[in-house]
Amino acid sequence: MTPWYAEGLRFECTGCGAFCTGAPGYVWRNEDEIQALATHFHLPRDTFLKTYFRQVEGRFSLKEDPENFDCVFLKGKTCTVYALRPTQCRTFPWWTRLLRSEAAWEEASQFCEGIRPEAPLVSLRVIQSELSKYETSHDNC
Repeated sequence: MTPWYAEGLRFECTGCGAFCTGAPGYVWRNEDEIQALATHFHLPRDTFLKTYFRQVEGRFSLKEDPENFDCVFLKGKTCTVYALRPTQCRTFPWWTRLLRSEAAWEEASQFCEGIRPEAPLVSLRVIQSELSKYETSHDNC
């Protein structure tokens, strides 16, 4: 079946940080991503997990600021671990729930300034590749 976005979608990250703050949620990491960040911070895995993660139903999600729910790695509008950010972050907005329907995509555009008519057109091939990475990362967390 041809997806509703077969002609591509318009998106360009503006670095606004809006995706990294707001309502509480979960940012899942797989074991490879956890180890890469622990190494980056020169911390043993267990210390790193206690400092930056919370365990939810046997999985690890990044901690959030308890007052505003900002990602623990967000400073101002900048991701302090951008090169090592989780696949979940890397693949935004190419998430299953945002691509489910045009209405879902339109709703996402209300909080994401990168989803706009003048943004570059992202091809179906790129969208499907990113969606596949997103879905695989969720299976492995």
